[in-house]
Amino acid sequence: MAKGTVSSSESRSFYDRRTGTHIRQITTACALHHHPFFIIPAYDNLMKRLFFVSYRTGSAQIFAEDRETQELIQLTDRHDLSEWSVHPSWNGNAVFFTAGTSGWRLDLDTLEEQELVNFAATDMQDKGMVAAAMGTTALSPDDKWWAVRYRIEDDAVLNIINTKTGENQVILRRDSIAHLQFCPDDPDLLYYAGPLTDRVWVINRDGTGNRRLYNRNVDRNEWITHETWIPGTRELAFVDWNRGVKCVNVDTNEVRQVATFNAWHAISNRQGTLMVADTNFPDIGIQVFDPRDGVGEPKPLCYPNASSIGEHWNGPFPYADGPITVYAPQHTHPHPSFSPDGKYVVFTSDRCGFSQVYEATLED
Repeated sequence: MAKGTVSSSESRSFYDRRTGTHIRQITTACALHHHPFFIIPAYDNLMKRLFFVSYRTGSAQIFAEDRETQELIQLTDRHDLSEWSVHPSWNGNAVFFTAGTSGWRLDLDTLEEQELVNFAATDMQDKGMVAAAMGTTALSPDDKWWAVRYRIEDDAVLNIINTKTGENQVILRRDSIAHLQFCPDDPDLLYYAGPLTDRVWVINRDGTGNRRLYNRNVDRNEWITHETWIPGTRELAFVDWNRGVKCVNVDTNEVRQVATFNAWHAISNRQGTLMVADTNFPDIGIQVFDPRDGVGEPKPLCYPNASSIGEHWNGPFPYADGPITVYAPQHTHPHPSFSPDGKYVVFTSDRCGFSQVYEATLED
């Protein structure tokens, strides 16, 4: 297969046996597949395409499903793609990704790949399977700015790139920078994950205002992880594993409880009215809940039956005394996230032996 190859639909539908939810399987090939990380959209805003990574060619490549025809389109053919860096543009015109030590823009009309910047990085990703080792990127809600983290020797570096011109500016160098996400209500503000013992930070796009947004409670041995914005609120939600979900207001620093079940990767819809989360230890399926009422009573959407590998999650915070080596292949995690219209939840599951991409339909 080559770049630009169009394949027939692999779509098949079934109903979750326990909830009755309609599920559509997007991919069926005997290869590893996954959608972008849960804080990165799998769809463009108009939902013309659903983007995913596939190894069906023998290496990680970007694919998309044309949602009108359900045909699958191969968008890249390279040997050096950083598979968790993939970020579709909100307007549906492009896909941004890192490969080698460069940042690239893929035009979805022509499939031309433009090198926006070569970072001259020592490493684009840390070693391992989690957090800074994934190499996720962030795109501002107006599609103007792309945030990429990488390493230069012992420093983690945060670079902001102009998506039109490739002009870029390093706005932060520090010990650790992991996942990133622009505030959906403010293209000049983004959060980033700091060290595992000191996760929750925000910074302005110009590099000013770098500050810790939430202090981890050491006495409670809190495990703070998986941050994401709640649209329309200027609140940053995060998982207090496995005690539930909290959020903190970026302007007032007010902290409130959102939910108290074992939400793992939790994210809000674009409307700020519903959140979805996968679960683990125990796996009670993908749950939806209201982030506004202070209760967050979970309701099961479906049961992906993913292997969700990562035994380090089955216990207290393991990083208090420093980094540890973990085995947690990310394609085994469901990582649910909403479609822009809030009607679907996309997730990954290796229930059939190979990780595949699925789409669950929410009730009206």
